[in-house]
Amino acid sequence: MSRAYALNDWYVVADAQTLARGPRLTRLLDQDVTVSGTPDAPNVVDDAGRAYPTQFKYGHVWTCLGDASRPLFAIPEADEPGRRLVPCGVVRVKCSPLRAVENFLDIAHFPFVHTGILGSEPHTEVAPYKAEIRDGVDEVWATKISFYQPQAAKSAQSGGDTDYQYRVAAPTSAVLYKTCPPKPEAMDVIAIFVQPRSETECDVWPWMALYDDTSDFAGLVQFQQEIFLQDRSILENQRPVKLPLDPKMEIPTRADLTSIAYRRWLKSKDAFYGALTEDA
Repeated sequence: MSRAYALNDWYVVADAQTLARGPRLTRLLDQDVTVSGTPDAPNVVDDAGRAYPTQFKYGHVWTCLGDASRPLFAIPEADEPGRRLVPCGVVRVKCSPLRAVENFLDIAHFPFVHTGILGSEPHTEVAPYKAEIRDGVDEVWATKISFYQPQAAKSAQSGGDTDYQYRVAAPTSAVLYKTCPPKPEAMDVIAIFVQPRSETECDVWPWMALYDDTSDFAGLVQFQQEIFLQDRSILENQRPVKLPLDPKMEIPTRADLTSIAYRRWLKSKDAFYGALTEDA
């Protein structure tokens, strides 16, 4: 069953600001749950009063609906002194949660969807890069990526080539490491934590860990939300709605190496919640 693997993963269901506003009634894996409490003591319960495991990490409340939860992945940069940790709110998207992650991994759409920010014409070519499934950590990684961007970050003063690394740490969580304009020896960290409300609808919680002492908090959040809102209309019009795992269902290009590795990884794990399989 597509839901079986998904039950034992951790998912974001709120951030600190959400908790401060009182209980949040939400949906996770087709199930209604209520989130309440404080960052020090969050609570997640279903309609029958059953309480689920919770933890507060990376500025968000995480929960697991299964009985044998896998460990939550680590983002070591979150503990580095000097970084600003920026939860960026939530965006509701009517698409497969797996589609949302795959779109986050896609470099080729930058010049066409995020024109003037993450890309621009005629800088549309995606140079060869490396995508792999790392067995030792059971994650998908894409490295050796470089792409011209007019404004790679809120703190960027001008355009330039930006180095990227992508990491898929869980089926619905992905992390991006990219050139840090004010601190070239480090990399900014941008993540999306996708809450699968159902197989065809999700809440996306962007989060950042940055070296940026000049931008105001609201400006950082607005910059990130503007980018994702540009993606939303594209995501909600993709067909089929679920993510096809059979390579014959969608024709990949050279720029799709990360997507191909991600789909192959999902298939190997039977992580089919939000996916379209050959025998569906």
